[in-house]
Amino acid sequence: MDPAVLPELLAAVLATVIAITLHEAAHGYAALGLGDDTAARLGRVSLNPLRHVDPIGTVLLPGFLLISQLLTVGRVEMMFGWAKPVPVDIRNLRDPKTGMMWVAAAGPATNFLLAFISALLLHVAGLADSEWLFRFLGLSILANLVLGLFNLFPIPPLDGGRILVGLLPMRPALAVARLERHGLFIVIGVLFLLPLALPWFRPMDWFVRELVRPAFNFILRAAGLT
Repeated sequence: MDPAVLPELLAAVLATVIAITLHEAAHGYAALGLGDDTAARLGRVSLNPLRHVDPIGTVLLPGFLLISQLLTVGRVEMMFGWAKPVPVDIRNLRDPKTGMMWVAAAGPATNFLLAFISALLLHVAGLADSEWLFRFLGLSILANLVLGLFNLFPIPPLDGGRILVGLLPMRPALAVARLERHGLFIVIGVLFLLPLALPWFRPMDWFVRELVRPAFNFILRAAGLT
């Protein structure tokens, strides 16, 4: 690999690891605050990235995306991955239905906050005249927005699915909750496998174009950047 891409690789890996780690830690802290200490007892209420590593979602898939983009276009334009889900025993929550909704929402909310903080720090990068810091913060905004927005899709076990369960009346909430055992297969099938059979069907392109890009621009404007 060209040594010139190593700074880009470091920036992308660091931005992604921070986004995923704090996303999962936020779930654990929220659950603990709402009455469930399951994650705490298992050591998952932690800012240590190693506690949240999933071999496929945290290592193989992001690694493949990183290497393939660096080798083809020379820069990172898209990142995707996940960590081990934080265990939550809904029976321990003071209000199980609503509590689980807030636990789920804590992850994306943390990512959006991190994206905004990264955008504010771009002012510092400009003053420091640090190209690497500027690139890292840009990738941090991107990684946090992709992770936060993707998780808001209303399909369990994504956070959006669990938020939807908390918002719906009991009967439809139970129907949505039953999708959780198949939800990850649905997501992978629709977003990654179906486009292989239908080249014109590009949901991730739509996701980046219609959701991530406008959100990226909004974050920059909110932080006073043009």
